[in-house]
Amino acid sequence: MSQHIYLPDHSGSIGVFDSGIGGLSVANAVSGLLPTERMLYVADNAHAPYGGRTDAEVREYSRCITDFLLRAGVKLIVVACNTATSVSIDYLRDAYPDVPFVGLEPAVKPAAESTNVAVMATAVTLRSDRYRALRDRYLADRPVWENACTGLVELIEEYPSGSPQISDYLTELFKTSGNPDAVVLGCTHYPLIAADIAAVVGPDVKVIDPSGAAARQVQRILEKQGLLTSETTAGRYDFFCTGSSTALQRTLGRLTELNGYRRWVVPYLTLK
Repeated sequence: MSQHIYLPDHSGSIGVFDSGIGGLSVANAVSGLLPTERMLYVADNAHAPYGGRTDAEVREYSRCITDFLLRAGVKLIVVACNTATSVSIDYLRDAYPDVPFVGLEPAVKPAAESTNVAVMATAVTLRSDRYRALRDRYLADRPVWENACTGLVELIEEYPSGSPQISDYLTELFKTSGNPDAVVLGCTHYPLIAADIAAVVGPDVKVIDPSGAAARQVQRILEKQGLLTSETTAGRYDFFCTGSSTALQRTLGRLTELNGYRRWVVPYLTLK
């Protein structure tokens, strides 16, 4: 449970969580598609990056955050983290059978028409059974360059898109990629630097961001279950971090929909 903290009523809100700011790319897509829905976001940056954690640790973090979101009253939870989806979403669906969950998985299906595919993801995602099944189903007959992008999540948390630190990292990273014609963004942090990636790989390379597909899945579930809000004005967005909120606030400044209707940004939330 969280330490003694007042939490605004979020009955009927959409809950979103990630290990840090990466899930903001998904939350932004959801807010663009469903602007009158309310949202409660948790960034577990005290334990980031999840890609360096054990499966058991990630499942426990996911459970704690889910409990927090459900106590707040959310109606649906977006696991806006590829790593947490890979190792936790089946566990969460079993543990909370009445809660609709939407996960994020590497968008390898849209890359199936490409001939040379690069997949950027965390080590946990790349070794997961869920990712391997998708790769074997859609990309079995072509070369796939996979990279765990060690240290990139930490850079994105610290430096904004367009910074030389991000550009230099990506330039070095793609030297071994073998000239892909599609790049799959297998971590929700990476869409935040999609422009930087495109600048390095070139305009003819398709950069595949799964955020829009996740937002559409949220919409489909809410419609199917009759859970869409009846509100006609923009929703309230509150953001909680288990660590510092500096990176989150900096990123919100570049995401118009989320930033325009944010209310609270609360750092150092304790979950257990």
